Amino acid sequence: MKLITRYLITRLSVMSLYALLSILALYSFIDFLSEVGNIGEGNYTIWTALQYMFMQMPARAYQLMPLATLIGGLVALSQLSANSELAVIKTSGLSTTQIIGMIGKFSAIFAVATILLGEWLAPQFSRQADALKSTAKTGQIATTQTGVWVKQANSMVNVSSMLPDNTLVGVKIWQYNEQFKLTEALFAEKAQVSDGKWILHNVKSSVLGENRVQTVHEPQREWATPVGNQLLDVLLVKPEQMSFTALTRYIGYLKENRQQTQAYDVAWWNKLVYPIATMVMALVALAFTPNSGRHSNMGLKLFGGICLGLLFFFTGRLFGFTSQLYGVPAFLSAVLPTAAFAIWAIYLIRKHEIR
Repeated sequence: MKLITRYLITRLSVMSLYALLSILALYSFIDFLSEVGNIGEGNYTIWTALQYMFMQMPARAYQLMPLATLIGGLVALSQLSANSELAVIKTSGLSTTQIIGMIGKFSAIFAVATILLGEWLAPQFSRQADALKSTAKTGQIATTQTGVWVKQANSMVNVSSMLPDNTLVGVKIWQYNEQFKLTEALFAEKAQVSDGKWILHNVKSSVLGENRVQTVHEPQREWATPVGNQLLDVLLVKPEQMSFTALTRYIGYLKENRQQTQAYDVAWWNKLVYPIATMVMALVALAFTPNSGRHSNMGLKLFGGICLGLLFFFTGRLFGFTSQLYGVPAFLSAVLPTAAFAIWAIYLIRKHEIR
């Protein structure tokens, strides 16, 4: 029993890894082609584009994990069926329930890998990739753990975060003269970006004179600056690039500031359900595996697996958009596609058993 389990898990895992690497290579090539148009803008070189592409790979792997599990499972199980190995396994005394248990162990490995990618590697590398790209293209904006830093001719700016309505939070500005001597340091609780200026709110500033420092408190102040959309693009918190724990904290932060959280609620539930979706896709692969592989067409089944995976991916996206547009509960938009595929797979497996 242990030998059969180990053999089956190994075959499924190897084929799923092959599938993941193949799809990643295809997506990386497409990503590189999309970045070619940006090469030459500022300090954005072909080497920077390659770095950006490689740093986006963990996020791509996270997105493609269910599809890789489905395709890898289909290929491995179809090969076993074509070689009559699956029939031998069944006639040796193993029930369908036991085979499902073995596939569950295989899919659990990839579910854990999905959690690791989504919680640590993908968010971290995606943020670093965006920071690398923005710094290379603009030369002014850089991202660190303390927020976004903007360097200008006579000032240095730090912004800690941004709300979904494009309100900047925690704005710090240091202004200096032509001799690089600090002339003023100010802190604004929040700011709105307008054409060629920022509207700062609840401003506390310290003006450095020759012999004294003058402290000023202003409810509102305009600050002229050309920095606008580029900063917003960097500061924009993309829900799909955040970890589960970061999403939990950020949703609480938005609720405290009375901001809309629907997009982040959808991403939160998707993060929770996505590892389970990886396991469901392995179950779908078993459901579409024929009992006899003598007349099966491997290419057709592989194409069918890709179509199924894409159907699952786009169904999830469609439900997510529906949730945001029509106020459908985020729980339903995340759970329904996975639950539908799971019920479908169980029905097909039961149908095969009755036959």
